[in-house]
Amino acid sequence: MKQLLPLILLLFIVSSCKSKKTYSSKKNQTHSVKVNTSAKPTAEAESIVKYAKTFDGTRYKYGGTTKSGMDCSGLIYTSYKKHDVSLPRTTSGLKGTGEWVDLKEVNVGDLVFFATNKNSRKVNHVGIVTNVRTGNVEFIHASTSRGVMISSIAEKYWYFSFVQARRVL
Repeated sequence: MKQLLPLILLLFIVSSCKSKKTYSSKKNQTHSVKVNTSAKPTAEAESIVKYAKTFDGTRYKYGGTTKSGMDCSGLIYTSYKKHDVSLPRTTSGLKGTGEWVDLKEVNVGDLVFFATNKNSRKVNHVGIVTNVRTGNVEFIHASTSRGVMISSIAEKYWYFSFVQARRVL
């Protein structure tokens, strides 16, 4: 009996320490983005976006500007260059190009900039707005993990990483 009592006591202590807390993932939580959807995109902007979409699925390659691999600023540089619009090659060069635009006023073809490093508001990522509709702004960009893809600023990650938008056309 003396040996059984400590064993029962130990089992009781271990079972009572079990965490009751449940965790829920909020990865897909979305935020509504207020935008003006009345402005029509220019034919040039739509053409640039259409060309950028041909790179959808292209793998990420730092410094890349071709179908074999590209980075975020390479996508912008290549897409605009195809339409005779000369832009800087790097994200840091792009962030000061064109005119600043409020997120509420963005349109297809505008550039959107993000700060994706923890505890930093320094711009290090860029994309091209592909679609603007009520509560949502979509953009194409080159993700380091998934290559060229279309994302939404309404996604929690991009919503909190957003820094500025610029119009270069």
